[in-house]
Amino acid sequence: MIGFGVAAIALPIFSTLVAETWIALILISAGSAKLFYAFQTRDQGGFVWKLLLSILYIGAGIMLFTQPLQGILTLTLLLGSFLLTEGVFELILAFRLRPQQNWTSVLVNGIITLFLGAIIWFQWPSNAPWLLGTAIGASIISTGVSRVLLSLNGSAATVSSNPNSSDQVTSA
Repeated sequence: MIGFGVAAIALPIFSTLVAETWIALILISAGSAKLFYAFQTRDQGGFVWKLLLSILYIGAGIMLFTQPLQGILTLTLLLGSFLLTEGVFELILAFRLRPQQNWTSVLVNGIITLFLGAIIWFQWPSNAPWLLGTAIGASIISTGVSRVLLSLNGSAATVSSNPNSSDQVTSA
């Protein structure tokens, strides 16, 4: 997993394109499932809305799949917008939690998230080709490292929970 993360960061444009294509395929698949569900439950009401939602999903997926460069621009701007909005909500939450202990951790998280969203917005579109791939690569590395650490912790716990494990192996 760590190797894939390093590769994604080393080839950020390629990994951004792979991520964009993957999102397109997910949208097309989800839209197809929604379409199937719409026809399967057409007698239960809301058929037109279910149909419209499935068309929206499939259409967005096809647009991302057939126009990947525009899709990358769109997804990067969407990520920046999401982070800006999340940062504002985190700041509001932090001040609502102000009387509680450790409320500043939420405040710091909100500031960092808002800052990251602003960086994406103010450097867009020049950051679009490499940003998503780099972010995904960093996430994959982080996940890989955390899983390695968890597995090391698990094997240490197994050894420490059975102190006579070496005696059992030799006596068998």
